This record gives sequence, C-alpha cells and structure tokens, in this order.
Amino acid sequence: MHPNARRSLSAAALLLALAAPAVRLAAQNPPAPSTAADTDAKADQVAAQALDAMGGKQAWDNTHYLHWTFAGRRTHTWDKWSGQHRVEGEDKEHHKYVVIENLNTHDGKAWLDGKPVSGDAVKPMLENAYGAWVNDSYWLIMPYKLKDPGVHLTYAGEETLAGKPYDKLHLSFGKVGLTPGDEYWAWFDKSTHLMDRWAFHLESMKADEPASPWDWTGWQRYGKVMLAPHRTQVSGGDRKLELGDIAISDSVPASTWTAP
Repeated sequence: MHPNARRSLSAAALLLALAAPAVRLAAQNPPAPSTAADTDAKADQVAAQALDAMGGKQAWDNTHYLHWTFAGRRTHTWDKWSGQHRVEGEDKEHHKYVVIENLNTHDGKAWLDGKPVSGDAVKPMLENAYGAWVNDSYWLIMPYKLKDPGVHLTYAGEETLAGKPYDKLHLSFGKVGLTPGDEYWAWFDKSTHLMDRWAFHLESMKADEPASPWDWTGWQRYGKVMLAPHRTQVSGGDRKLELGDIAISDSVPASTWTAP
C-alpha cells in the first residue's frame, strides 16, 4: 500500500487510492546488474531464461511507451525512457481525474472534471498517482524486474503445478520500493520459461497469514516483448484482475503530456 493510503486522505487524493494488494517499485530505466550479495547462480539462470522467453533484454530496453488499463479502474501511459507518466480514470463519485507527472522528479499537474487542480490539492494527487503506477506497473511487468537493484533473488526449488514442472524463485527486497518488507514467489514453466504464477506476502499481512497466489495467463506478444493480461486468484474464490488495453508504441501524441 502507498504510504498515503495509511492515513486519512482528502477527497482529491482518495480518487487515486490504491485498490490492489501488491505494491513494488518498478524502476523507470532498464535494470542494472545485481551486486554479488544478491547472486544465486540457479536463480540468475531462471531469470535469464525468462527474460529471453519474453523477448530478450534488448527488446525490453528498446520498449519506449507502455499503455494499459489496470483492473478497469485507471489507465496509464508511461514513457519508460524519460519517466513521464499519465494516469486517468473516474472515482466512485464519477469525478474524472487526470494526473501527468514525471516519475523521476515527482513534478506534475492534475485535473479534476477537466479543471486544473491547484494549491495544496495537487501534491496528494501526484503522490497517489505515483503509488498507483508503482502498484499497477508491477502487476504488469514484474517478470522483467527480477534483477533490479535491491532485489534479493534466490532459487526455491522445483515444484509441480497441474502436472507441469516449474522452477520456483523467491524475491525479497533491500531498502527499495514503498513496501520493502514484501516477499514474492514466482513459478516459471520449465518448458516455456514464462511465469505462470506468483504469490505474495505483504509487510502489512500477519506473519502467519499465507501468501496469496495468482495465476498469470494469456501470454502474448506486444511490440517485441511478451506480456500476460490475465490474473486469477488461485484460492479464495474466482477473483480476477485484468490488465486491459495493453499497447506498446514508439511514439504518443504530444497532448498526452499537456492536456486532460
């Protein structure tokens, strides 16, 4: 959860309050190599195989603009190279919001029902827009983030799911992200090398509370990389989470960063 969601928020801030359970920091730029302390040879091998299966490092580094809608709630456009980010949607009271910011500088502007937001009301909207991007981008591109700085990646053995063998990885974190106490487990199909499931135990959960597993399905090519648009909770009912309107492009209209 974004830190601002832990305290009472203004109406403007609430319209961007995070609704999904897993929050990690997705770096704006291509990941740097991990330090020696983070190295696990088998885990590194599985991560490298996954990156190759999804299109390869060069294809991911060359991916410029990503566009997607998170769970039907809010729509993002992200310039992965510069950190420019736009998020828009509608709150529960049917007020339409747009926030345009730079993820590196945290400078930006916001509109509510087409009118510019000014003064003290802008900052919480920018903060919550950043938190929404942190959360929603991790749900979209987590398998590309395995070797980011601050990620402690270890091999957790082989496991069989639905009769298929998987390599299982464990992720914990240094002092990075909004919730560094989170832990993740990821299952990679040993034949396709794609991640078919993750589970997370968030720092906000009780220590004895079981991790929450979700299946990632529908892997397909967008631009020159692979993404999976469908999420289904494995336990606790048939809850689904969709990443819709996914698009990767080399350019976007200039108005993306200037107008609501």
